[in-house]
Amino acid sequence: MQASAEQFKGARPAEQTIARAYEFADLSSYPVKERFLIRAADLAFFFLIKLIASTVRWQISGWENWEAASRDGRIPIYTFWHNRVFLSTYFWRRRRIVVMTSQSFDGEYIARFIQRFGYGAARGSSTRGAVGAVIEMTRLMRAGCPTAFTIDGPKGPRNIAKMGAVLLAKKTGQPILPFTITANRFWEAKKSWDGFQVPKPFSRAHVTIAPSIFVPADADENTLNAKRDELQEALDAINLPG
Repeated sequence: MQASAEQFKGARPAEQTIARAYEFADLSSYPVKERFLIRAADLAFFFLIKLIASTVRWQISGWENWEAASRDGRIPIYTFWHNRVFLSTYFWRRRRIVVMTSQSFDGEYIARFIQRFGYGAARGSSTRGAVGAVIEMTRLMRAGCPTAFTIDGPKGPRNIAKMGAVLLAKKTGQPILPFTITANRFWEAKKSWDGFQVPKPFSRAHVTIAPSIFVPADADENTLNAKRDELQEALDAINLPG
């Protein structure tokens, strides 16, 4: 998954890379019906999250860990479990955090509603897929943009950390910042692979932020695996039942 120097040759200027992340993609390649559905799903999710999450009462633990990860020119690589996307999207809004989205119908409406909350979307290239998205996120971090991973996504296994954030931390030297958000009352999608959680209106939500994890630039395969295990343990430790 590591990018070679050749893969960066001919890369677009930083300004274009940044603009691409925060602008809605062109939908002209989609049939008219899918264009309509993408726009409808985008607005539906945006207003649903905004409506419910604005009623939530927040409690935060570990904010000093976020401050440490954001000090001295550092920019965090946020990592969390996929089933906590709903409240995480709202809590970290308007910070220009870039997340990986797939090049698909689902990926496009997700990209759009998170962009409405002030996020960026890294889609990568149509030929490189997830590898291309990691390359795109590396470029964006080098241009000063924070990033985020639903670290067990997009399809699981549930609550098992994957390697994406660790590889990005190695390439950029930036800290991985594990966190979780747990609502005291929520609906759970029982048939979803991740048990996706939607908080009930006027719930209380506990935000827990763990200390940063750093990955050395010369990390070999054993070190990368150890860092992924460290990330897994950090998320397990802060993940409250529910």
